[in-house]
Amino acid sequence: MTHARILVAAASGQLGRLVVDDLLESLPASQIVAGVRNPDGDAAKAFAAKAVEVRKVDYADSAGLANAFTGIDRLLLISSNAVGSRASQHRNAIAAAKQAGVKLIAYTSILRADTTPLGLADEHRQTEAALRQSGVPFALLRNGWYTENYAASIPPALAHGAFLGAAGDGRLSTAARADYARAAAAVLTSEEDQGGRIYELAGDDAFTLSEFAAEIAKASGKPVVYKNLSEPEFKAALVGAGLPEGFAGLLADSDAGAAKGALFDDSRQLSRLTGRPTTPYAQTVAAAVKG
Repeated sequence: MTHARILVAAASGQLGRLVVDDLLESLPASQIVAGVRNPDGDAAKAFAAKAVEVRKVDYADSAGLANAFTGIDRLLLISSNAVGSRASQHRNAIAAAKQAGVKLIAYTSILRADTTPLGLADEHRQTEAALRQSGVPFALLRNGWYTENYAASIPPALAHGAFLGAAGDGRLSTAARADYARAAAAVLTSEEDQGGRIYELAGDDAFTLSEFAAEIAKASGKPVVYKNLSEPEFKAALVGAGLPEGFAGLLADSDAGAAKGALFDDSRQLSRLTGRPTTPYAQTVAAAVKG
């Protein structure tokens, strides 16, 4: 690869840390910049210990973003977790990248953002539109669901003997977060022109939530069954578990979309991009059960 400098925004997050580690496997640390909101935090210190430059990147700080992106050739714009404000934050980052002369923006969108019924996709569609309007070359990493999204519910499932959801018999093509990180690193380090590329990324294998619950039971040796709820019932259960109402609504909506096939994809673009099979969901379940 050329001596392009790569900045990973939101590098202190779960996905961002993995991307930085993947980049370090093939590039010298001098080509990698970790963008974090808190340059004095533990994540920033860990990056610095690996000789990775750390810059403050706050999507809400337009002026600061322009400085942070100076001298950067390729930017990984990891979507903000500020649901409801993420589209405007992403527009700030895109405008700053253009001002700084960034040559490629890779953006973590959502699977089939242009056609999916998931409510979560709206801000991703707005961001994709902003990228097209910017004139900056871009690649879309349309990530499917992380297996860890469901694995996070394993402890309460074990405690109550039931895994709750609203996905019916819908099949989900999930992959581990590490798989998506490798895909991002592959695009950022590619010798091929990535401008205009759209990757629909999902796991090689698919499962229903009934099968997921059975895998939890197998890995733990404890009885766990899947209990399918209506979308409103599932949202209420999530709120009852302590999730904010807005976030609970998005998760319930996503499960309802999954029931209609919104999170299924059998194109295997993810494993082709990374050059290796995606992580089997049973492996992620087993790791979560072991804690």
